[in-house]
Amino acid sequence: MFERKINIYEVFEVKGRGICYFGVGALKKMKDIAKELASQDIKRVLVVTGKSAYRTCGAWDVVVKCFNETGIEYIHYDGITPNPTVQEIDQAVKLGLEFGAQAVLGIGGGSLIDSAKAVAVLLEHPGVSAEKLFTGEFMPERAKPILAINTTHGTGTEVDRYAVASIVEKGYKPGIGFNFTYPLYSIDDPTLTTSLSYEQTLYTTVDALNHVIEASTSQLRNPYTVLLAKETVRIIAHYLPQALIKPDDLNARYWLLYASMLAGIAIDTSMTHLTHVLEHPLSALKPELAHGHGLGILLPSVLLEIYPAMPEILAEVLSPIVPDLLGIPGENEEVAFAVEGWLRNLGLRERLSEVGFYEEDVEKLTELAMSTPLLSQGLLNAPVKVNEDLIRNIYLNSL
Repeated sequence: MFERKINIYEVFEVKGRGICYFGVGALKKMKDIAKELASQDIKRVLVVTGKSAYRTCGAWDVVVKCFNETGIEYIHYDGITPNPTVQEIDQAVKLGLEFGAQAVLGIGGGSLIDSAKAVAVLLEHPGVSAEKLFTGEFMPERAKPILAINTTHGTGTEVDRYAVASIVEKGYKPGIGFNFTYPLYSIDDPTLTTSLSYEQTLYTTVDALNHVIEASTSQLRNPYTVLLAKETVRIIAHYLPQALIKPDDLNARYWLLYASMLAGIAIDTSMTHLTHVLEHPLSALKPELAHGHGLGILLPSVLLEIYPAMPEILAEVLSPIVPDLLGIPGENEEVAFAVEGWLRNLGLRERLSEVGFYEEDVEKLTELAMSTPLLSQGLLNAPVKVNEDLIRNIYLNSL
């Protein structure tokens, strides 16, 4: 395979709305980023993190050194949880406003970088709550510069415009995305992902897998996103088992991070649909449920419903996991069963009933999937006509 001819230690730039530095050692580019910020007279930065991963991955010391060397002052908010809430974002905004932050840096996975995006928006609109932003009651016009140091291989948020947060009291987990919420600079350094646990490795990668399955079958699909999907699934099928067996395998981490980035570009182009819309109520109601875990539970049942509408595309996209498909509608049960078996072999064996959801919860979940602001519109992007019965069946088949 061509991967053997790629020098993973050579950092390259992925140029889109912003610049993503990719490769082993990309964290060293933080020095150049800090210099660029200082040259633009950005001297005060709000850093948004969780409680510990930003340190254990090795990013923090480098960031502090680079800021100190360039005279950039920073203030640190470490209150973001794995399924961030609007209250956490509001607290970070309050701290940033008091400090006079001119930019926001998120260090972590999707939750942290998503939160940094939302904070950057609200710093430009003092007095507006995160809840109003995430329910669509308020439409922003700009954001402070966003910086991202990515530490997982799942969301692709470092190269896309999206951000998600939970409104726990309402069971909502909506998303936003604007032309000004792309990170100005981001870093994808595989060395930062080697401290991920087995479960984090599996669940974040399953998120990337779902991104391309949905993007390549959405109403906005195009040859570009199908191409991205095929490459992403090929990489995941080959390298995910290696990373699970040997967490410090930098080569495997490099390619999984690359796949995640491709998947982020895919959803930025063609968006997501059923699996993501149906998962968000799960992790909104039970924040302890990892997003990728919920996606993996739902995926076989979603494939059962959408494969007949997109057999030609899904047969090609899924061929590294389910070989020898003919691309005909009647293969949907075979595909769903095979993908479920593949996930089980990797360690994702649970069903909804094993993570705290039961038949009596299905009506509420269905209602939330159909009604969550800035989320339910994604159902229109699905390749099949979506109604309450279809959503209900997916949840029931996943119990």
